[in-house]
Amino acid sequence: MAKDMTLFWGSGSPPCWRVMITLEEKNLSDYKSNLLSFEKNEHKSKAVVDLNPRGQLPTFKHGDLVISESYAACLYLEAKFKEQGTKLIPTCPNEQALMYQRLFEVVPLGDKLGNVIYYEWKVPEGERFEAAKNRNKEAVAVELSLWEGYLKKTEPYLTGKNFSMADVVAFPAIAYAFQMGLCPRRFPYLAKYHNLLKERPSIKKTWPAVWKEKKDLFKDIQNSS
Repeated sequence: MAKDMTLFWGSGSPPCWRVMITLEEKNLSDYKSNLLSFEKNEHKSKAVVDLNPRGQLPTFKHGDLVISESYAACLYLEAKFKEQGTKLIPTCPNEQALMYQRLFEVVPLGDKLGNVIYYEWKVPEGERFEAAKNRNKEAVAVELSLWEGYLKKTEPYLTGKNFSMADVVAFPAIAYAFQMGLCPRRFPYLAKYHNLLKERPSIKKTWPAVWKEKKDLFKDIQNSS
């Protein structure tokens, strides 16, 4: 069924990972996997740019359809294979509204994490300031504290008792924070969530191979609540 699907992706990329999790949850694991290297600039190759002029990953192809945004790919797969695998969009209107709320709140979470993780890549050496780095970390602390509070109210998952598309989209960003040294003791609900989901088959199977050693970038980030 998934043999006419191709995913161009890079290891360690949360947007790529969420599409891979969705494919596994929808029992579509026999798609064509095209792993590319960000370090070698392979995401800017002709094979990718011909499909996605932005030269970004993930780029997902199903037959003649090309989807170059991870949210769109995940939602497409759920709509196309609604009756197959895990139901990722709740039918209850209240739960569905919460799911979409958390889904789109991942955007500022990812942006704030990226401002710290990629600071030295984004900002030229002569324009880097310690105060700017610290402000970025403070913004991450505030954002993660919000998610800590969300899980305190809804655990075990972001919408309550059922795993949903909100978890598919948010977990890679949260896992990235822990990979970068986020202290579990300071964010106990996020840590509990992380420990639960990292054992989920779809997530365990697609865990980024490049994440061999944890970093310490976020070790000093405090819960701001």
